[in-house]
Amino acid sequence: MPAVNNVLVIGGGLAGTATAIQLTRHGVAVDLVEVKPDIAAIGSGITLQGNALRELRRLGVWERVSRAGFPYNNLGLRAPDRDGTLLVEFPDVRSGGPDLPATMGMPRPLLARILLDQAIATGVKTSFGVTVAGLEQDATGVEVTFTDGSAGRYDLVVGADGIRSATRRMLGISVDPRPVGMGIWRVFGPRPASVTRTDLYYGGPCYLAGYTPTGEDSLYAYVVEDSGDHSGLTPEQRLARVCELASAYHGPWDDIRSALTDPSRVNYTNFETHLLPAPWHRGRVVLIGDAAHSCPPTLAQGGAMALEDATVLAELLVEGDVLDDALWDAFTARRHARAAEVVAASNQIAQWLLDHEQGDIPGLVHRIGDLVSQPA
Repeated sequence: MPAVNNVLVIGGGLAGTATAIQLTRHGVAVDLVEVKPDIAAIGSGITLQGNALRELRRLGVWERVSRAGFPYNNLGLRAPDRDGTLLVEFPDVRSGGPDLPATMGMPRPLLARILLDQAIATGVKTSFGVTVAGLEQDATGVEVTFTDGSAGRYDLVVGADGIRSATRRMLGISVDPRPVGMGIWRVFGPRPASVTRTDLYYGGPCYLAGYTPTGEDSLYAYVVEDSGDHSGLTPEQRLARVCELASAYHGPWDDIRSALTDPSRVNYTNFETHLLPAPWHRGRVVLIGDAAHSCPPTLAQGGAMALEDATVLAELLVEGDVLDDALWDAFTARRHARAAEVVAASNQIAQWLLDHEQGDIPGLVHRIGDLVSQPA
Protein backbone atom coordinates (compact mmCIF):
# COMPACT_ATOMS: atom_id res chain seq x y z
CA MET A 1 0.00 0.00 0.00
CA PRO A 2 1.14 3.61 -0.46
CA ALA A 3 3.57 5.18 1.98
CA VAL A 4 0.93 7.81 2.80
CA ASN A 5 -2.84 7.76 3.22
CA ASN A 6 -3.68 11.45 3.06
CA VAL A 7 -1.73 14.35 1.59
CA LEU A 8 -2.08 18.12 1.45
CA VAL A 9 -0.88 19.79 -1.74
CA ILE A 10 -0.24 23.54 -1.51
CA GLY A 11 -0.50 25.18 -4.92
CA GLY A 12 -2.70 24.58 -7.94
CA GLY A 13 -0.10 24.96 -10.69
CA LEU A 14 1.39 22.21 -12.83
CA ALA A 15 3.38 20.52 -10.08
CA GLY A 16 0.56 20.62 -7.54
CA THR A 17 -2.28 19.42 -9.73
CA ALA A 18 -0.13 16.69 -11.31
CA THR A 19 0.89 15.37 -7.89
CA ALA A 20 -2.70 15.43 -6.67
CA ILE A 21 -4.03 13.58 -9.73
CA GLN A 22 -1.47 10.81 -9.59
CA LEU A 23 -1.82 10.19 -5.85
CA THR A 24 -5.62 10.22 -5.92
CA ARG A 25 -5.68 7.72 -8.77
CA HIS A 26 -3.85 5.30 -6.48
CA GLY A 27 -6.21 5.66 -3.53
CA VAL A 28 -4.51 8.44 -1.57
CA ALA A 29 -6.84 11.12 -0.19
CA VAL A 30 -5.62 14.53 -1.38
CA ASP A 31 -6.64 18.05 -0.40
CA LEU A 32 -5.36 20.79 -2.69
CA VAL A 33 -5.38 24.45 -1.63
CA GLU A 34 -4.59 27.42 -3.82
CA VAL A 35 -4.34 30.99 -2.55
CA LYS A 36 -5.52 32.50 -5.84
CA PRO A 37 -9.27 32.49 -6.48
CA ASP A 38 -8.89 31.05 -10.00
CA ILE A 39 -5.51 29.72 -11.12
CA ALA A 40 -6.97 28.88 -14.55
CA ALA A 41 -7.46 32.57 -15.38
CA ILE A 42 -3.77 33.52 -15.12
CA GLY A 43 -1.05 33.68 -17.78
CA SER A 44 -0.63 33.95 -21.53
CA GLY A 45 0.93 30.99 -23.32
CA ILE A 46 3.19 28.09 -22.47
CA THR A 47 5.68 26.08 -24.50
CA LEU A 48 5.67 22.37 -23.65
CA GLN A 49 8.57 20.20 -24.77
CA GLY A 50 8.11 16.51 -25.50
CA ASN A 51 9.08 15.36 -22.02
CA ALA A 52 6.29 17.55 -20.61
CA LEU A 53 3.85 16.00 -23.07
CA ARG A 54 4.96 12.55 -21.92
CA GLU A 55 3.97 13.45 -18.35
CA LEU A 56 0.65 14.92 -19.46
CA ARG A 57 -0.11 11.64 -21.22
CA ARG A 58 0.57 9.79 -17.97
CA LEU A 59 -1.92 12.10 -16.28
CA GLY A 60 -4.61 11.05 -18.73
CA VAL A 61 -5.07 14.49 -20.30
CA TRP A 62 -3.09 14.14 -23.53
CA GLU A 63 -6.12 13.92 -25.80
CA ARG A 64 -7.59 17.12 -24.42
CA VAL A 65 -4.20 18.87 -24.50
CA SER A 66 -3.56 17.80 -28.09
CA ARG A 67 -6.92 19.19 -29.20
CA ALA A 68 -6.39 22.46 -27.34
CA GLY A 69 -2.79 23.21 -28.31
CA PHE A 70 -0.68 23.59 -31.45
CA PRO A 71 1.90 20.82 -32.05
CA TYR A 72 5.02 21.21 -34.17
CA ASN A 73 8.33 19.43 -34.68
CA ASN A 74 10.69 22.08 -36.09
CA LEU A 75 12.39 25.22 -34.79
CA GLY A 76 13.40 28.22 -36.87
CA LEU A 77 16.14 30.79 -36.41
CA ARG A 78 15.68 34.16 -38.11
CA ALA A 79 17.91 37.19 -38.56
CA PRO A 80 16.96 40.56 -37.00
CA ASP A 81 17.14 42.17 -40.45
CA ARG A 82 14.53 44.02 -42.49
CA ASP A 83 13.20 40.78 -44.01
CA GLY A 84 13.31 38.55 -40.96
CA THR A 85 15.46 36.21 -43.04
CA LEU A 86 15.09 32.55 -42.16
CA LEU A 87 18.61 31.37 -41.36
CA VAL A 88 17.85 27.74 -40.60
CA GLU A 89 14.98 25.42 -39.82
CA PHE A 90 15.85 22.20 -38.04
CA PRO A 91 13.99 19.34 -36.36
CA ASP A 92 13.58 19.80 -32.63
CA VAL A 93 14.41 16.96 -30.24
CA ARG A 94 11.39 14.71 -29.72
CA SER A 95 12.15 14.26 -26.04
CA GLY A 96 8.80 12.62 -25.30
CA GLY A 97 9.37 9.85 -27.83
CA PRO A 98 8.61 9.42 -31.54
CA ASP A 99 4.85 9.16 -30.99
CA LEU A 100 4.58 12.64 -29.44
CA PRO A 101 5.28 16.04 -31.01
CA ALA A 102 8.61 17.66 -30.26
CA THR A 103 6.85 20.75 -28.92
CA MET A 104 3.38 22.06 -28.26
CA GLY A 105 2.25 25.59 -27.56
CA MET A 106 -1.03 26.26 -25.81
CA PRO A 107 -2.75 28.91 -23.71
CA ARG A 108 -1.54 28.52 -20.12
CA PRO A 109 -5.00 29.10 -18.58
CA LEU A 110 -6.44 26.35 -20.75
CA LEU A 111 -3.78 23.87 -19.63
CA ALA A 112 -4.48 24.82 -16.01
CA ARG A 113 -8.20 24.26 -16.54
CA ILE A 114 -7.65 20.84 -18.11
CA LEU A 115 -5.49 19.73 -15.18
CA LEU A 116 -7.89 21.11 -12.58
CA ASP A 117 -10.84 19.39 -14.24
CA GLN A 118 -8.89 16.13 -14.23
CA ALA A 119 -7.98 16.57 -10.56
CA ILE A 120 -11.60 17.15 -9.58
CA ALA A 121 -12.80 14.22 -11.71
CA THR A 122 -10.20 12.00 -10.06
CA GLY A 123 -11.45 12.91 -6.59
CA VAL A 124 -9.07 15.61 -5.42
CA LYS A 125 -10.71 17.97 -2.91
CA THR A 126 -9.87 21.51 -4.02
CA SER A 127 -10.15 24.82 -2.16
CA PHE A 128 -9.40 28.17 -3.81
CA GLY A 129 -8.75 31.48 -2.10
CA VAL A 130 -7.30 29.49 0.81
CA THR A 131 -3.77 28.59 1.80
CA VAL A 132 -1.75 27.42 4.78
CA ALA A 133 -1.30 29.66 7.81
CA GLY A 134 0.88 27.33 9.88
CA LEU A 135 2.58 23.93 9.94
CA GLU A 136 3.46 21.83 12.98
CA GLN A 137 4.88 18.39 12.35
CA ASP A 138 5.84 15.40 14.44
CA ALA A 139 7.12 11.91 13.68
CA THR A 140 3.82 10.66 12.25
CA GLY A 141 2.18 13.64 10.56
CA VAL A 142 1.72 17.37 10.01
CA GLU A 143 -0.85 19.54 11.75
CA VAL A 144 -1.96 22.27 9.37
CA THR A 145 -3.94 25.43 10.03
CA PHE A 146 -5.50 27.26 7.11
CA THR A 147 -6.19 30.91 6.44
CA ASP A 148 -9.95 30.30 6.60
CA GLY A 149 -9.62 29.12 10.22
CA SER A 150 -9.95 25.40 9.50
CA ALA A 151 -7.32 22.77 10.34
CA GLY A 152 -6.30 19.26 9.34
CA ARG A 153 -3.72 16.56 9.87
CA TYR A 154 -1.83 14.94 7.01
CA ASP A 155 0.76 12.23 6.48
CA LEU A 156 2.61 14.50 4.04
CA VAL A 157 2.49 18.11 2.86
CA VAL A 158 3.67 18.94 -0.68
CA GLY A 159 4.71 22.56 -1.16
CA ALA A 160 4.09 23.30 -4.83
CA ASP A 161 3.34 26.98 -4.28
CA GLY A 162 5.70 28.52 -6.79
CA ILE A 163 8.81 30.63 -6.94
CA ARG A 164 7.71 32.81 -3.97
CA SER A 165 6.84 29.72 -1.95
CA ALA A 166 5.42 30.55 1.46
CA THR A 167 5.94 26.88 2.38
CA ARG A 168 9.66 27.31 1.79
CA ARG A 169 9.72 30.23 4.21
CA MET A 170 7.70 28.29 6.82
CA LEU A 171 10.35 25.59 6.70
CA GLY A 172 13.06 28.17 7.42
CA ILE A 173 14.81 27.64 4.08
CA SER A 174 16.63 30.84 3.22
CA VAL A 175 17.36 30.13 -0.45
CA ASP A 176 15.60 32.79 -2.53
CA PRO A 177 15.53 33.41 -6.28
CA ARG A 178 18.15 35.81 -7.60
CA PRO A 179 17.67 38.12 -10.60
CA VAL A 180 19.23 36.99 -13.86
CA GLY A 181 19.44 40.49 -15.35
CA MET A 182 16.84 40.32 -18.08
CA GLY A 183 13.07 40.23 -18.35
CA ILE A 184 10.47 39.11 -20.83
CA TRP A 185 7.45 40.81 -22.32
CA ARG A 186 4.79 38.30 -23.34
CA VAL A 187 1.70 39.17 -25.33
CA PHE A 188 -1.16 36.92 -26.36
CA GLY A 189 -2.83 37.48 -29.71
CA PRO A 190 -4.23 35.97 -32.91
CA ARG A 191 -2.09 33.56 -34.93
CA PRO A 192 -1.44 34.60 -38.53
CA ALA A 193 -1.08 31.85 -41.14
CA SER A 194 2.65 32.60 -41.39
CA VAL A 195 3.28 31.23 -37.87
CA THR A 196 3.40 27.43 -37.73
CA ARG A 197 6.23 26.87 -35.24
CA THR A 198 8.51 28.79 -32.89
CA ASP A 199 11.02 31.08 -34.56
CA LEU A 200 13.75 32.76 -32.54
CA TYR A 201 15.54 36.01 -33.43
CA TYR A 202 18.82 36.60 -31.60
CA GLY A 203 20.19 40.14 -31.60
CA GLY A 204 18.68 43.47 -32.57
CA PRO A 205 17.47 45.80 -29.81
CA CYS A 206 16.50 42.78 -27.66
CA TYR A 207 18.45 39.80 -26.47
CA LEU A 208 15.82 37.55 -27.99
CA ALA A 209 12.50 37.84 -29.79
CA GLY A 210 10.19 35.02 -30.76
CA TYR A 211 6.70 33.58 -30.93
CA THR A 212 4.92 30.30 -30.29
CA PRO A 213 1.63 29.18 -31.84
CA THR A 214 -0.80 28.11 -29.12
CA GLY A 215 -3.83 27.08 -31.19
CA GLU A 216 -5.47 27.41 -34.56
CA ASP A 217 -6.33 31.03 -33.81
CA SER A 218 -3.85 32.08 -31.10
CA LEU A 219 -0.19 32.60 -30.27
CA TYR A 220 2.00 34.28 -27.72
CA ALA A 221 4.87 36.47 -28.80
CA TYR A 222 7.74 37.67 -26.66
CA VAL A 223 10.73 39.97 -26.51
CA VAL A 224 13.53 39.80 -23.92
CA GLU A 225 15.32 42.94 -22.73
CA ASP A 226 17.25 44.15 -19.70
CA SER A 227 15.32 43.67 -16.48
CA GLY A 228 13.43 46.65 -15.13
CA ASP A 229 10.47 47.88 -13.13
CA HIS A 230 7.55 48.53 -15.45
CA SER A 231 4.85 48.51 -12.80
CA GLY A 232 4.12 52.19 -13.37
CA LEU A 233 3.11 51.71 -17.01
CA THR A 234 -0.53 51.66 -18.00
CA PRO A 235 -1.76 48.65 -20.01
CA GLU A 236 -1.69 50.81 -23.15
CA GLN A 237 1.90 51.86 -22.45
CA ARG A 238 2.90 48.24 -21.88
CA LEU A 239 1.48 47.22 -25.24
CA ALA A 240 3.21 50.19 -26.90
CA ARG A 241 6.50 49.10 -25.31
CA VAL A 242 6.19 45.60 -26.73
CA CYS A 243 5.33 46.88 -30.19
CA GLU A 244 8.22 49.36 -30.09
CA LEU A 245 10.73 46.64 -29.20
CA ALA A 246 9.24 44.26 -31.75
CA SER A 247 9.36 46.84 -34.55
CA ALA A 248 12.93 45.78 -35.33
CA TYR A 249 11.84 42.21 -36.16
CA HIS A 250 10.23 41.26 -39.43
CA GLY A 251 9.02 38.30 -41.43
CA PRO A 252 6.08 36.78 -39.47
CA TRP A 253 6.62 39.41 -36.77
CA ASP A 254 5.09 41.98 -39.15
CA ASP A 255 1.86 39.98 -39.28
CA ILE A 256 1.90 39.44 -35.51
CA ARG A 257 2.63 43.04 -34.53
CA SER A 258 -0.19 44.49 -36.60
CA ALA A 259 -2.71 42.28 -34.76
CA LEU A 260 -1.56 43.09 -31.21
CA THR A 261 -4.34 45.43 -30.10
CA ASP A 262 -5.47 44.23 -26.66
CA PRO A 263 -3.50 45.89 -23.81
CA SER A 264 -4.95 43.46 -21.27
CA ARG A 265 -3.07 40.54 -22.86
CA VAL A 266 0.44 41.85 -22.08
CA ASN A 267 2.56 40.82 -19.11
CA TYR A 268 6.16 41.33 -18.03
CA THR A 269 8.32 39.06 -15.87
CA ASN A 270 11.89 39.53 -14.69
CA PHE A 271 13.94 36.35 -15.05
CA GLU A 272 15.00 34.80 -11.76
CA THR A 273 16.69 31.56 -10.78
CA HIS A 274 17.32 29.36 -7.76
CA LEU A 275 18.01 25.75 -6.90
CA LEU A 276 17.51 24.29 -3.44
CA PRO A 277 20.37 22.12 -2.25
CA ALA A 278 19.39 18.53 -1.59
CA PRO A 279 17.27 17.39 0.08
CA TRP A 280 14.08 19.21 -0.84
CA HIS A 281 12.16 17.89 2.15
CA ARG A 282 12.12 18.77 5.83
CA GLY A 283 10.53 15.96 7.77
CA ARG A 284 7.11 15.34 6.25
CA VAL A 285 7.03 18.48 4.10
CA VAL A 286 8.56 18.47 0.61
CA LEU A 287 9.03 21.21 -1.99
CA ILE A 288 8.66 20.61 -5.73
CA GLY A 289 8.36 22.59 -8.94
CA ASP A 290 9.19 26.29 -8.83
CA ALA A 291 9.25 26.15 -5.04
CA ALA A 292 12.42 24.03 -5.34
CA HIS A 293 13.99 25.27 -8.57
CA SER A 294 13.49 28.00 -11.17
CA CYS A 295 15.34 29.30 -14.20
CA PRO A 296 14.86 31.60 -17.19
CA PRO A 297 12.73 30.04 -19.95
CA THR A 298 15.62 29.83 -22.40
CA LEU A 299 15.09 26.06 -22.75
CA ALA A 300 11.32 26.06 -22.12
CA GLN A 301 11.79 23.32 -19.51
CA GLY A 302 10.18 24.89 -16.43
CA GLY A 303 6.81 23.25 -16.88
CA ALA A 304 8.37 19.92 -17.81
CA MET A 305 10.56 19.89 -14.70
CA ALA A 306 7.54 20.60 -12.50
CA LEU A 307 5.57 17.76 -14.08
CA GLU A 308 8.52 15.40 -13.72
CA ASP A 309 8.89 16.28 -10.03
CA ALA A 310 5.24 15.36 -9.54
CA THR A 311 5.52 12.07 -11.38
CA VAL A 312 8.59 10.89 -9.51
CA LEU A 313 7.28 11.93 -6.10
CA ALA A 314 3.90 10.27 -6.67
CA GLU A 315 5.50 7.10 -8.03
CA LEU A 316 7.75 6.70 -5.00
CA LEU A 317 4.93 7.42 -2.56
CA VAL A 318 2.60 4.92 -4.23
CA GLU A 319 5.20 2.18 -4.55
CA GLY A 320 6.71 2.69 -1.09
CA ASP A 321 5.45 1.19 2.12
CA VAL A 322 6.80 3.83 4.47
CA LEU A 323 7.87 7.47 4.31
CA ASP A 324 11.51 6.97 5.27
CA ASP A 325 15.04 8.07 4.38
CA ALA A 326 15.26 5.49 1.61
CA LEU A 327 12.28 7.02 -0.16
CA TRP A 328 13.66 10.54 0.15
CA ASP A 329 17.11 9.39 -1.00
CA ALA A 330 15.52 7.88 -4.10
CA PHE A 331 13.60 11.10 -4.80
CA THR A 332 16.77 13.16 -4.47
CA ALA A 333 18.73 10.79 -6.70
CA ARG A 334 16.15 10.98 -9.47
CA ARG A 335 15.37 14.70 -9.34
CA HIS A 336 18.13 16.90 -7.97
CA ALA A 337 20.94 16.37 -10.48
CA ARG A 338 18.55 16.40 -13.44
CA ALA A 339 16.87 19.65 -12.37
CA ALA A 340 20.26 21.17 -11.54
CA GLU A 341 21.55 20.44 -15.04
CA VAL A 342 18.50 22.04 -16.66
CA VAL A 343 18.77 25.11 -14.40
CA ALA A 344 22.49 25.48 -15.12
CA ALA A 345 22.02 25.15 -18.88
CA SER A 346 19.12 27.64 -18.92
CA ASN A 347 21.22 30.12 -16.97
CA GLN A 348 24.22 29.56 -19.24
CA ILE A 349 22.21 30.54 -22.31
CA ALA A 350 20.95 33.64 -20.50
CA GLN A 351 24.50 34.57 -19.53
CA TRP A 352 25.74 34.19 -23.10
CA LEU A 353 22.99 36.56 -24.20
CA LEU A 354 23.78 39.06 -21.47
CA ASP A 355 27.47 38.97 -22.38
CA HIS A 356 26.75 39.14 -26.13
CA GLU A 357 28.85 36.01 -26.41
CA GLN A 358 28.35 33.49 -29.21
CA GLY A 359 28.09 30.37 -27.10
CA ASP A 360 27.17 26.97 -28.46
CA ILE A 361 23.42 27.30 -27.87
CA PRO A 362 22.46 24.54 -30.38
CA GLY A 363 24.92 22.13 -28.74
CA LEU A 364 23.60 22.89 -25.27
CA VAL A 365 19.99 22.55 -26.39
CA HIS A 366 20.79 19.18 -27.96
CA ARG A 367 22.56 17.96 -24.80
CA ILE A 368 19.61 18.85 -22.59
CA GLY A 369 17.26 17.33 -25.14
CA ASP A 370 19.15 14.04 -24.88
CA LEU A 371 19.03 14.23 -21.08
CA VAL A 372 15.29 14.80 -20.80
CA SER A 373 14.51 12.25 -23.51
CA GLN A 374 15.19 9.65 -20.84
CA PRO A 375 12.16 9.35 -18.54
CA ALA A 376 12.68 10.95 -15.14
